[in-house]
Amino acid sequence: MAAEETRSVGSDPLTVLLVGCVSEKLSAPGPARYLYASTLFRLRRAYAESLRLPWYILGAKYGIVDPEEIIAPYDTRLSDLSAPERRAWGGKVFSQLEATVGALCGRTFEFHAGKSYVETVQPRLEAAGATVLWPLKGLRIGEQLHWYKEHLVRQGSRP
Repeated sequence: MAAEETRSVGSDPLTVLLVGCVSEKLSAPGPARYLYASTLFRLRRAYAESLRLPWYILGAKYGIVDPEEIIAPYDTRLSDLSAPERRAWGGKVFSQLEATVGALCGRTFEFHAGKSYVETVQPRLEAAGATVLWPLKGLRIGEQLHWYKEHLVRQGSRP
């Protein structure tokens, strides 16, 4: 199945949102949902929470992270990893998703993350029979911020 770039999932119960981490973090350990401090991440989190669907954070150090998990700040970037390390990270995320949500076939994974995160995991998910959505593919940061604000207002949530 090919990635769909502009559609968003709404409230499909078989959908999982995957939110990419950002480099700007708080200085002390805490719940992952609050560790990442950039405006972009806060809007991604608000969007994910507004949909009331399961969501996880994609982190270069940990793979997938439950938003409530307590983690320490780190300075690992997926873009800094070698190609074999990125492939290993993608395999780790795939295995973590299987262990966390169960069978992947028939599920939809909506990515709110950068290109390196999506393209590292997408082929494995699609090969397992999952659908991959990437509604902000190709948008610059300012365009992403606008998209989130617009969708949150439309849903009656505060950006």
